[in-house]
Amino acid sequence: MILYVSDLQTTRWFYVELLGFSVLHEGPDALYLRGYEEREWSLKLQVHPRPGLRHIAFKVAEEKDLDSAVEMAKRLGLPWREEEEFERPRMVRIQDPFGFPVVFYRQSGRHPPLLQEYHRHRGPGIQRLDHFNLFSPKVPEVVRFYTDVLGFRLTEYTVDDHDQLWGAWLQRKGNVHDLALTSGPGPRLHHIGYWVPDVHGVLRAADILASARCIHQLERGPGRHGISNAMFLYLRDPDGHRVELYTSDYLTVDPEFEPVRWHLHDPRRQTLWGQAAPESWFQEGSLVEDFTGQFVEPSS
Repeated sequence: MILYVSDLQTTRWFYVELLGFSVLHEGPDALYLRGYEEREWSLKLQVHPRPGLRHIAFKVAEEKDLDSAVEMAKRLGLPWREEEEFERPRMVRIQDPFGFPVVFYRQSGRHPPLLQEYHRHRGPGIQRLDHFNLFSPKVPEVVRFYTDVLGFRLTEYTVDDHDQLWGAWLQRKGNVHDLALTSGPGPRLHHIGYWVPDVHGVLRAADILASARCIHQLERGPGRHGISNAMFLYLRDPDGHRVELYTSDYLTVDPEFEPVRWHLHDPRRQTLWGQAAPESWFQEGSLVEDFTGQFVEPSS
């Protein structure tokens, strides 16, 4: 995925010096980062006059899947084009029907993992990109697109007092979610989630930011989600992008897995221990870029 940021040095200090991301490549206006488990970059931070989301990305299994993505975009009348990035010679970018910029790619530069290079680990031990969470005022419609067209599978969901879908957690790789959808003005990015090895990583991140006098960037947690059962900590980077450090959810590979239903007002849903999320968690998110290079104004 690619996030736009306003100042690369300030951003580098947050992601690399505090959180311990590994720098795979660095240019005058961009950083390419990865976790210790990853063999390719998963996060590009690019300087831009206005912070926001350039795109989220999914890796496909075969080159022909990129052709299928083009055919899908043509069939549905979605904007699309082919792009390239550092170590990624072919990417198919679409604007989904709800305004989210999504990239599919197959090939990427490969690098030795740092998982067992423990002497190089810093911070809470960022291991891999786990998921994206998006704000949309049309959660039921977005869910149908990502399940019916792109083959995602529903694992957990939230309904309101009228039994209407409020939020959904979708997966492709047998975890709880690769993509989460939350009701709210959109399209906007709610957060990116990175996996840390254990609960100690979550707690260590809180200690690191507190000792660095960055208490204002600790938005929520540490805690345990009701949805997903995972331990979490939500941070805000220098531009306000929300980053979740996440660990200890469960597998959903059972072919008879039945999605878990939650009610919006169940206090255990947000945090299993009952603590409510701050209002900023429901209201604030990152703007997304459209196909013309402009930022989409969220709608309700």
